[in-house]
Amino acid sequence: MMTEANITRLVSKLSQMRGAALKLGQFMSIQDTHLLPPEVDKIFRRVQDSAHYMPDWQMQQGNQWAGNFTSFDRIPFAAASIGQVHHAVLARSQSPSGDDGQRVAVKIQFPNIANSIVSDLGYVKMVLTAGSLLPRGLFLDRTIQVMKDELADECDYSREASFLERYGRSDCLGADARFKVPWVWPGSTERVLVMEHVEGVSIGDAVIGALPQEERNEIASRIIELCLRELFQFRLMQTDPNFTNFLWDSKAQQLSLVDFGATREYTKEFMDSWLRLLQAAASEDRVACAEWSQTLGYLTGEENEVMLDAHIDSMVLLATPFKSTTTQPFAFGPGTPWADITAQIRAIIPVMLKHRLTPPPRETYSLNR
Repeated sequence: MMTEANITRLVSKLSQMRGAALKLGQFMSIQDTHLLPPEVDKIFRRVQDSAHYMPDWQMQQGNQWAGNFTSFDRIPFAAASIGQVHHAVLARSQSPSGDDGQRVAVKIQFPNIANSIVSDLGYVKMVLTAGSLLPRGLFLDRTIQVMKDELADECDYSREASFLERYGRSDCLGADARFKVPWVWPGSTERVLVMEHVEGVSIGDAVIGALPQEERNEIASRIIELCLRELFQFRLMQTDPNFTNFLWDSKAQQLSLVDFGATREYTKEFMDSWLRLLQAAASEDRVACAEWSQTLGYLTGEENEVMLDAHIDSMVLLATPFKSTTTQPFAFGPGTPWADITAQIRAIIPVMLKHRLTPPPRETYSLNR
């Protein structure tokens, strides 16, 4: 089945499907290519690199918003899984400040993307289940159901706008000058989102790698601080790990957040239990690890010793940066102890996929990204 010709056909088809195919690729392979068989991972990698732009004539259909801009770049400067983003300048009458020349980013959703989610995911499931390419422990049905629900949320740009506003409040990041959250134009809709244009380059850009080490450390520290505050203070997290969602303005020494479509909320009960699991893993308390894992739904209590040991071993390894015995600041990346740790975790994954009895909690599909 997985000849080069068939892979090329699948990439072409899945690229046109945009949302469903790209999101599933992110769900299953963005964090660890060792989770998927090489031929399946190859498909999703190529799909992520082949997303199609919306043709201009298609973008014009039902267009009732273009008159709000004095200029609008027809060619998008970025494409996402369910839409594309354009540079524009708001008309003075529409500018929140009342000034001329207010630059904005306009995110336009691909037509009918919301209506195609169910059928597209059905097609993707058919492709993945053909020939039994995936291990049983992936619980593909659960993964696809969570994806369907999250994609439906992401297709509502008014929901994303509300999270932009929440992140911009003083009780979140609005009072912290180290971070920048764009304002949202009030005329945004469920399918067109207009927000303030912000300066900066993606934190994954080569330019960042050329910055002084002290500045790079500052960027990394802010990202980690933001992650922990989102989890345990806000209980609200932008869960799309794409580096282009975080822009660094070296001149202003400011980190901007620009995409909130994948924002998820978590209950206090869940996050308190998740923190207890992290603390148990960091202290290498294996009994407490098992208990909190069962409370959260990672385990059923009926697992065999092989699965239980593999699960707890992976948790203890993942908690290494938070252990009291770990030298700080902790270094991530090639050539560091973390590279060895992730290799050990990858070696455990096949064991867990073979022996686990239940899919992970719904919250962790987005959280683990």
